[in-house]
Amino acid sequence: MKKSLTIIIGIFAFVFIISSCDCDDQKSQKNNHSNNSKQPDTTVHYPQEKHLANIIQLTDGGDNAEAYFSFDNSMIVFQGKVPEWGSKCDQIYYFNFADGDMKTTVPPLLSEGLGRTTCSYFMPGDTTVLYASTRSGSDECPPDPTKREDGKYVWPIYPDFDIYIADLNGEIVDTLASGPGYDAEATVSAQGDKIVFTSDRSGDLELYTCDIDGSNIKQITSELGYDGGAFFSPDGSMLIFRSSRPKTDEDIKEYKDLLADGLVMPTNMELYTCNVDGSNLKQITQLGKANWAPFFHPSGEKVIFSSNHAGERGYQFNLFMINLDGTGLEQITYDGIFDAFPMFSYDGKKLIFSSNRNNGGTRNTNLFIADWVE
Repeated sequence: MKKSLTIIIGIFAFVFIISSCDCDDQKSQKNNHSNNSKQPDTTVHYPQEKHLANIIQLTDGGDNAEAYFSFDNSMIVFQGKVPEWGSKCDQIYYFNFADGDMKTTVPPLLSEGLGRTTCSYFMPGDTTVLYASTRSGSDECPPDPTKREDGKYVWPIYPDFDIYIADLNGEIVDTLASGPGYDAEATVSAQGDKIVFTSDRSGDLELYTCDIDGSNIKQITSELGYDGGAFFSPDGSMLIFRSSRPKTDEDIKEYKDLLADGLVMPTNMELYTCNVDGSNLKQITQLGKANWAPFFHPSGEKVIFSSNHAGERGYQFNLFMINLDGTGLEQITYDGIFDAFPMFSYDGKKLIFSSNRNNGGTRNTNLFIADWVE
């Protein structure tokens, strides 16, 4: 993220209105879809989902997404906007699987309820977590973008987003990336030695890597367009990320004009890979529409991601798998509205993701975890 979860899930998922680490509104289209859906709203596991077994719903209400495992697979950290938990906009929570479930118990809050937060990830040792927050600009939630006259869906790129490291009590112990402009969407390599994040410090939204202590920052991408939501391959040698790369004069002007206003339009994105130093850049999807939230399969030879390319409606996102050479596209989930933000556990046995399934016809986005079946 992406990016505000509520803005992404809310929008992508609800009106095509969806795309990469943020979401927000449009009730009528979602409600109409709920009424006309061919799939029962109470479904937790669709019969076509052969790679998933023993699916468990972890949350029940609000907007919950971007759940990522601790290195020892015993915990997850995620962002949520859940009114019953007192969150006015996306905040960072963590959950220990040994503690039961979050349907009846509020998980610990890491982000202290300050600003808007996004894109959290466990640091090596599982005693600290990094996440992005606008808290340097204000303790309050920043405003959502004003509805555009042209009706186009956009994400805010809040310039107050900085990347912090907090312990499990929520105390900030370090600032990883800060300064004027957007710094967010950070994730950590499985080896625990490097971090990748998105920043507009160059004037465009590019990928950067740094050492685990925040030193040795290197710019990885340089082509015009939004590069974000990056993850390392299991061996730490590659990156997978989403990108919108404008090509026509009209698209380039629109992208630059939006960026100048602190906005991006995430409705047309494809997936790219590169070596961790930025070399050997390759586009691996050419599906059209929005392809995002990629994560490497444990083999390192393919990626799982969210896409609406096959949906009849713009907001219909499911998980797909594809080989790194762009072949072998396979649909993994079959929900009628929204599945996204997949992550495999470090041992490759579990998949966690966000979904609008089994939400009783509401707009709730919940966390689900499943055993992975090859």
